[in-house]
Amino acid sequence: MSNPTITKLGDAVKQAAHPLIGTVEDYDSLMALIGDARFVLIGEASHGTHEFYEQRAKITKRLIKEKGFTAVAVEADWPDAHRVNCYVRGASNYATPTEALKGFQRFPAWIWRNTDVLNFIAWLRDYNAALPQNATKIGFYGLDLYSMHASIQAVLTYLDKVDPEAAKRARYRYSCFEHFGEDTQAYGYAASFGLSSSCEKQAVNQLIELQSKTAEYVGRDGRVAEDEFFYAEQNARLVKNAEEYYRSMFKGRVSSWNLRDRHMAETLDQLVAHLDRQGNRTKVVVWEHNSHLGDARATDMGDMGELNVGQLVRERYASDAVLIGFTTYTGTVTAASSWGGVTQLKQLRPALPGSYEALFHDTGIPRFLLNLRQENQAVKGLETPKLERAIGVIYLPETERTSHYFYARLPEQFDAVIHIDDTRGVQPLDRTPHWETGEVPETYPSSL
Repeated sequence: MSNPTITKLGDAVKQAAHPLIGTVEDYDSLMALIGDARFVLIGEASHGTHEFYEQRAKITKRLIKEKGFTAVAVEADWPDAHRVNCYVRGASNYATPTEALKGFQRFPAWIWRNTDVLNFIAWLRDYNAALPQNATKIGFYGLDLYSMHASIQAVLTYLDKVDPEAAKRARYRYSCFEHFGEDTQAYGYAASFGLSSSCEKQAVNQLIELQSKTAEYVGRDGRVAEDEFFYAEQNARLVKNAEEYYRSMFKGRVSSWNLRDRHMAETLDQLVAHLDRQGNRTKVVVWEHNSHLGDARATDMGDMGELNVGQLVRERYASDAVLIGFTTYTGTVTAASSWGGVTQLKQLRPALPGSYEALFHDTGIPRFLLNLRQENQAVKGLETPKLERAIGVIYLPETERTSHYFYARLPEQFDAVIHIDDTRGVQPLDRTPHWETGEVPETYPSSL
């Protein structure tokens, strides 16, 4: 027997939902909700769903063309995204978008090395190329902090060019990390348990020295010098924050999670300040997972002491920020079964009863947008905490409830949600036979 409360809420959601039917007008109401906001944070319920990337790109293109957004900031490492930024702005020798994406080699590469991102950055390149000569070109930037060694190399490359003596000092400081090669987790373990000296002081001092030379370095060649310095400074900041992050990994999830999201929010702030100095009121679209962009205070995360980018951006920019989430009910998803594992096209189990996803599925609407800022029966009913699914780069259907669900209050978490009932996994650029054929056998890799 059906629950009459759920049925009533489902009817209210169905009445409030705006169906998405694939026309150019699909997101007119979302554009009205966004208004003149400077920050539009667009999430995803998994790191491997085609429709999330596709619709996020569709919304972003409208924000660029209609509302003057000039930056796309993503859950990716700063140096890898910089390679794409140079390509889309026509400031590199990369011949194709595939070549521009080659920097994304670290697991999970499919997050950015997939056909949807390929198509989007090709569009960005063409859009920028068609702009008037003095127009502000759209940039593509990374907010994450996993690229400690690539960022060290970027700082050294910059200093070799502008100040060889400073480069020698930087090499000496950063040599503290050399014992561990590129195994950043080994460094974090050894430093946090006193098995090796911490490199914190060296990383901090290098950032301080670089910042003390701002006027000297930036004053050499105008805009180009300013952009190059900002890129190097952000890499030095990333090394400092990544060093702390890898030490914190062995102190507990909350500590490391908060350090990472604070870094991403700080990077966003620094990026906006840098772009604003070029004379415009910068508007930024942010692409990250729902768990980073939905306000943590409205979820189990907040109850555990975790914060996230969405919360920090809301606290700083208030109504100048709009947070948009995605949900899905079933289909397939590109994911792995363990960190560093084989990329697989996995079957996505139907969402659990009592979840927001199951409620949205019961409306019978294949795709819809729900404005959560409206005052109506649907939004009021959704304020009661419900299960919400989150799939990162790992999907474990056999432990679905404990691995992929948490409680949330959706209208406090997001300003709008987009539900796509049946979704498909993204297509990696580096497809393997295991991805092509679906999930690997349970006996992989022995197949016995």
